[in-house]
Amino acid sequence: MSLKFTVADLTIHRVIEQETGFLPALDLFPEMTGELLAENRAWLKQAKALDGDDTLILCFQSYVVQTPHHTILVDTCIGNDKPRPHRPKWHMKTDDTYVSGLKAAGFSVDDIDFVMCTHLHPDHTGWNTRLENGRWVPTFPNARYVFGKTEFDHWTAQNAKAEVPTFIDSVLPVVEAKCAELVANDFAIGDHVRLLPTPGHTPGHIAVTFGKTRDDAVLSGDLMHSPLQTQYPELSPRFDVDPALAASTRRSFLERYCDTETICCTAHFPSPSVGRIRRKGKAFTCVAV
Repeated sequence: MSLKFTVADLTIHRVIEQETGFLPALDLFPEMTGELLAENRAWLKQAKALDGDDTLILCFQSYVVQTPHHTILVDTCIGNDKPRPHRPKWHMKTDDTYVSGLKAAGFSVDDIDFVMCTHLHPDHTGWNTRLENGRWVPTFPNARYVFGKTEFDHWTAQNAKAEVPTFIDSVLPVVEAKCAELVANDFAIGDHVRLLPTPGHTPGHIAVTFGKTRDDAVLSGDLMHSPLQTQYPELSPRFDVDPALAASTRRSFLERYCDTETICCTAHFPSPSVGRIRRKGKAFTCVAV
């Protein structure tokens, strides 16, 4: 299982917090039928994307990307000490898996220059903060945290209606510590890092592209959760706020990168999680690097 990839002048590290059964396939994808699952069960199991109970296996991970100029962490996983009662495997965790994974990749929390969140769901923002003397403080003290303004505004509005725990414990403390930058979709870091708007899963969801003269790598976030969605881009999970938009965004993303040399780093595909998009009939596949 590779945790480190090199492409052009980039080095990309995976830092895994959990790789585990998540939800039954038929539960995650409301449009999916038992027949469709049966047709795809064998290859999904072979890809370690489905277990014997038809539960989808997802990886929860961050990527640390070293460009010639910066060390950038994309998506901060689940976090410790976070009250997530609806997800027992995420609830009030106290393990050292994530920090150990970061250390094994050769990084301390002080080494990160930028933290970028593809969107502001709990499994992409958890380690934005850590608990210190009963207060939430930024985990990466030297980093600028980059949040898409569309996404931030969406959750600000949601939180005004009813408290969103993730927003309160993993996003607002970063803003209050004056470590956050709220950015438009044309934001870039140097000549190596750009945003690609990929709305649908959430209103302001973004993918992050890396490379000096072209997209050598793209981090797709929750544009897709399972390899099943490369073959069936129209399948949207029940967490997508706009399933139809998510499906069309997903197809255009797959069209954009298919048969290019761009490495696609997925948020949740089972290990190795990283591949190149290739055409397969009227759909696509992600061929592991």
